[in-house]
Amino acid sequence: MSHTLITEGKYNYIEAGEGTPIIVLHGLMGGLSNFDAVINRFSKEGYKVIIPQLPVYSVSLIKTNVKSFSKYLYEFIEFKGFDDVILLGNSLGGHIGLYFTKLNPEKVKALIITGSSGLYESAMGGGYTKRSDYEVIKKKAQDVFYDPAVATKDIVDEVYETVNDRNKLIKTLAIAKSAIRHNMAKDLPKMTTPTCIIWGKNDGVTPPEVADEFHRLLPDSNLFWIDKCGHAPMMEHPEKFNIILGDWLKSRKL
Repeated sequence: MSHTLITEGKYNYIEAGEGTPIIVLHGLMGGLSNFDAVINRFSKEGYKVIIPQLPVYSVSLIKTNVKSFSKYLYEFIEFKGFDDVILLGNSLGGHIGLYFTKLNPEKVKALIITGSSGLYESAMGGGYTKRSDYEVIKKKAQDVFYDPAVATKDIVDEVYETVNDRNKLIKTLAIAKSAIRHNMAKDLPKMTTPTCIIWGKNDGVTPPEVADEFHRLLPDSNLFWIDKCGHAPMMEHPEKFNIILGDWLKSRKL
């Protein structure tokens, strides 16, 4: 199922279903289509699933950071008139969700993070010195997944185009630095929002010990593993991801 991109004011987003809002936050090079399985299932189960296009490469360099994207999310939620949302974020999206929740706990009824940055950032934005070499970029894109075949030619082409665009590369590196600056280890123990942590057992970008640390630090969290899975469980194992998420939402009466 493909969904039409809606443009309203400064916002571009996909929306489907009616009910409790689930706002999905994509990663640094993550397309909105990465969450097709999530939107297709949960839009039919009493949720309004919304995926805003984050302004990762469209805002000025000074605003290319976790704090600014969190402010953008706040403005989007206000624009949509939502009071109480569920946030679901992968990679950088998880970090934005965590940072937003820290600042606006009253607006978030639950948080789902998968392969999230916020504690461990050494893999973000690095290793692009040979960016003009397509095979090097292809290998980097494949390394995001347990099964390299998940990195389709379209995905590799998009990453290649991004890192060979000087403006986008500078912003990618700025976001990586921002992620390090906004380390959340000291904030997490004070955050009592119910949190579902879904992690790939074979995540090479944010390794399994990162998930363990999130679980240890977040007071009201549950941790779930997906085997033979890398950094983007909702892409690599969409059915397993949806089952874990659906069961957790039911168990938490959300």
